Amino acid sequence: MSVKEQVFDIIKASETPLSAGEVEKLSGLERKAIDKAFTELKKENAIVSPVRCKWEAAVK
Repeated sequence: MSVKEQVFDIIKASETPLSAGEVEKLSGLERKAIDKAFTELKKENAIVSPVRCKWEAAVK
């Protein structure tokens, strides 16, 4: 499973929007890899930001 898929699964499973730091704590992945995955997911419109610096899946 790619880092992007892992990050998206964590965001999708969460009931509240998550920051990159929270995803890092939950996944154990490196922050740099998480930031790259966030960038890719944002370009694909897979995640949206309802609150500054917090992200959730665009479609739950």
